[in-house]
Amino acid sequence: MAHLLGAEALHLEYPTRIVFDSVTLGIEEGDRIGIVGRNGDGKSSLLGMLAGIKEPNSGRVTVRGGTTIGVLSQADTLPDDVTVAQAVVGDTPEYEWAGDARTRDVIAGLLQDLPWDAEIGSLSGGQRRRVSLAKLLVADWDVIALDEPTNHLDVEAVTWLAGHLKTRWPANAGALMVVTHDRWFLDEICTETWEVHDRIVEPFEGGYAAYILQRVERDRMAAATEAKRQNLARKELAWLRRGAPARTSKPKFRIDAANELIADVPEIRDKVSLQSLAVSRLGKDVVDLLDVSVSYGEKQVLRDVEWRIAPGERTGILGVNGAGKSTLLGLIAGTVEPTSGRVKRGTTVNVKTLTQRLDELEQHWNDPVRVVISGLRTSYTLGAGSKAQDLTPGQLLERLGFSSAQLSTPVKDLSGGQQRRLQLLLVLLEQPNVLILDEPTNDMDTDMLAAIEDLLDSWPGTLLVVSHDRYFLERVTDQQYAILPGPDGAGRLRHLPGGVDEYLRLRAASPVVERAKRDEAPAPTAPALAGAELRAAEKELAALERRMQKLNGDVDRAKHALADHDQSDYAGLGEKMKAISAQEAEIEELELRWFALTEQIG
Repeated sequence: MAHLLGAEALHLEYPTRIVFDSVTLGIEEGDRIGIVGRNGDGKSSLLGMLAGIKEPNSGRVTVRGGTTIGVLSQADTLPDDVTVAQAVVGDTPEYEWAGDARTRDVIAGLLQDLPWDAEIGSLSGGQRRRVSLAKLLVADWDVIALDEPTNHLDVEAVTWLAGHLKTRWPANAGALMVVTHDRWFLDEICTETWEVHDRIVEPFEGGYAAYILQRVERDRMAAATEAKRQNLARKELAWLRRGAPARTSKPKFRIDAANELIADVPEIRDKVSLQSLAVSRLGKDVVDLLDVSVSYGEKQVLRDVEWRIAPGERTGILGVNGAGKSTLLGLIAGTVEPTSGRVKRGTTVNVKTLTQRLDELEQHWNDPVRVVISGLRTSYTLGAGSKAQDLTPGQLLERLGFSSAQLSTPVKDLSGGQQRRLQLLLVLLEQPNVLILDEPTNDMDTDMLAAIEDLLDSWPGTLLVVSHDRYFLERVTDQQYAILPGPDGAGRLRHLPGGVDEYLRLRAASPVVERAKRDEAPAPTAPALAGAELRAAEKELAALERRMQKLNGDVDRAKHALADHDQSDYAGLGEKMKAISAQEAEIEELELRWFALTEQIG
């Protein structure tokens, strides 16, 4: 493979610290490199130096003659007075760009909901970000450098971007460098991972899952000061190997080594103990949405929503921007009233929401972190049963990555990720039994996301999550629902037995998406099955759906019935939870068969 660019003895420093010291790297054709590390360790600076937009204090970057490099930085450089069309395709005549397959694909994948003649100044920050990304991707580049490209993208757009980057160049051509906290995205597209830490750049083979394995092996030989990161990484590795969707079928690292490492790692959550404690805290009634519809003026946002939320339920909610996710969360939290239907709430329910705003921190803006936590409860119980432990707010802060020196820092001077973690701490210390997380992964690096996932594993209550971060969503929830438009355009809530993959298939088949992609659609292909085989598969599919619906109802009723059981009868509760777990296992098997059949039917 031909050499594209290289860095020799790069040194970068600021008045207060040295960021890189004598870093030497090379990028070849065919490289797909993910760059990870803690916030502030220099990921964006490294990307900028390699892309030629930031000068090191010493050392040099050499680029092969004629190599073109395209860069997406985190800065917004689009002028306000141009239209979306001018920003993306410039003055190129329509007949030229409309005849280019790549340009049409990029527009359909990123900009289908934006008016082509809208001025950039009228767009939101997220929309401007998508226009910047589209502008980059329609052009030809030998090397593409992306700094947090998945910010402001929903699950569907992130999936499209991964597919685009995987097929943009032949296997041994072009090169990609990407800084992102989206671990699913890293695992999907990267063949090499660079970890930025302690003034160096350490390379690892493979994507995120392979990086985790190799980092665990490195940490096993490191000093005791690395023990905490090792345990978190091993736990994450256990989840990756035990069923992270779309990974077990194509392992990127040595299976035997992975199995040996996780042999003594327990399941990520003690579901029996957490379920029992959730029932004792919540009772059998949490929040029931009964035939609920919500309209704003003439526009109906949600229609005929029926959802009975169970104690200890962990659910992810998917949907495009504007689908009604925030409205659905508002119904559950009590901040939105239904236009029709009824919301029934349990008497002991205490709902708290981690919003995308920093509302909880406003009154503490000028206070040091130490002062903020001094006025809080003195202890917080984490976990359930024999694994329950009482932690002080300071110990919780430590688990969320705060150092003792940062306790004296005013809240306003914390980084975005630190403010987000402090906000989560304040919400948790209010001891809610229903927790809603609205885009909780913003401004977090991968290590901090793992720490928050570890914390949530021990949280005993009902958890509802909205996130564009597919890895996080699949990691902390047990099931997913989607808000999908009905024939009248109003959102309907739908359970997704096949998880995020099913959501993406349903979205791809929706009339709105079909219209947007009509020009791009290939000629229709015949289904994998035909004739009697097709009819038999469709019949089995219908039977599976009926069985899954019945089992889901049985599980829901059984979970509600736990509230009426004697809470001191641990043996009886254990037996009931075993029965529920057996039914849930059967549902999982049925879902796998359902997924396989839908693939065959096409």
